[in-house]
Amino acid sequence: MLAEAVEALAIRADGYYLDGTFGSGGHSRLILSQLGLNGKLLGFDKAPQAIVAGQALAAEDGRFVVVQRSFAELGTEVAGRSMVGKVAGILFDLGVSSSQLDNAEHGFSFMKDGPLDMRMDPTRGISAAQFIATAPVEEITRVFREYGEERFASRMARAVVERRNIYPIKRTVDLAEVLKGANPAWEKGKNPATRAFQGLRIHINNELGDLEAGLEAALEALEVGGRLVVISFHSLEDRMVKLFMRRLVKGEPNNLPRNLPIRFEAFAPKIKIHGKAKFASEAELQINHRSRSAVMRVAEKLR
Repeated sequence: MLAEAVEALAIRADGYYLDGTFGSGGHSRLILSQLGLNGKLLGFDKAPQAIVAGQALAAEDGRFVVVQRSFAELGTEVAGRSMVGKVAGILFDLGVSSSQLDNAEHGFSFMKDGPLDMRMDPTRGISAAQFIATAPVEEITRVFREYGEERFASRMARAVVERRNIYPIKRTVDLAEVLKGANPAWEKGKNPATRAFQGLRIHINNELGDLEAGLEAALEALEVGGRLVVISFHSLEDRMVKLFMRRLVKGEPNNLPRNLPIRFEAFAPKIKIHGKAKFASEAELQINHRSRSAVMRVAEKLR
C-alpha cells in the first residue's frame, strides 16, 4: 500500500514528516519525491540493516535524517528537534519487513532454519531462544494466547517446556517442529506454528506496547491538520489503532476519576477519521501476497 499510504498523508511541499518504520525506505523515498526544498523527513527504525539503508539515503538527500529508535520514542526525538505540534504527517507501517522475514539469521520465519532470535534490534533485550529457555510455562502460554491468538496455547507451551528440558531450543526449525507436533488442528494453507511464532515475535519486540506509546506521541507531535496514517498487519494491532482513533473522535479525556467535573470542551473531537479502513488492492495482492492482511487507517488532527 505504498502509493495509497503516501497519498493519504496529503503531502505539503514544505512540510515536516515522520516515517515511523523506515524498513527498506520505500515510503520514505516516495515522500521525499513529493517534498520541496524546504520539506523535511525524519525516519525511525530499530533494525541495524534499516539504519544502514537510511544513512545511505540521508547521504543522497539532505532533507532526510534517520535515527535508530522505536517510533514509541518519537515524542522525545521530536521534542529534541523543537517540532512538537509542528509535524505535518506521520506514517506507521507496522510489523516485520520482507527483508527481515526473508533473512533466516533474524529468526522471524519458521520456514527457514536460523537462530531463534526475533529481535528487530539484536543489541537490545532478550532473544526468543532466551525467553523460551527461561520463561515459566504460564508466561509462554500467555504470549501464545494473547499475542498469537493461538487456541492451543497451553498445549503448545507445555510441549516447548518438555522439549527444553531434554535439549535447548535454539533454532527456528526446532521450535517450529515442537509447535507443529503440539497443534492438533492444522488449518489448510497455514503452517501450524504460525500463530505461536507471531505471538512470540510481538512479545520479544514489545510491538503492542510500542504501538500504544507511538500513537499517543504521534498525536502530540502533529500540527492541527496533520495526518496520521497507520498500516497494520495483525488483528491486535488494527484493533488498538481503531479504538485509539475512535476514542479521539469522541474526545473522551483519559485516566480521569469518575464523577470529576469536566468542561464541555474536553469532549470535543481531537481527530477526524478519513474514510473507512482500506485494504490492499487485487493488483497488489497479485505481486505481494504478504499484503493480504494489511489494513490502513487515516486520521487528521483537529486540535
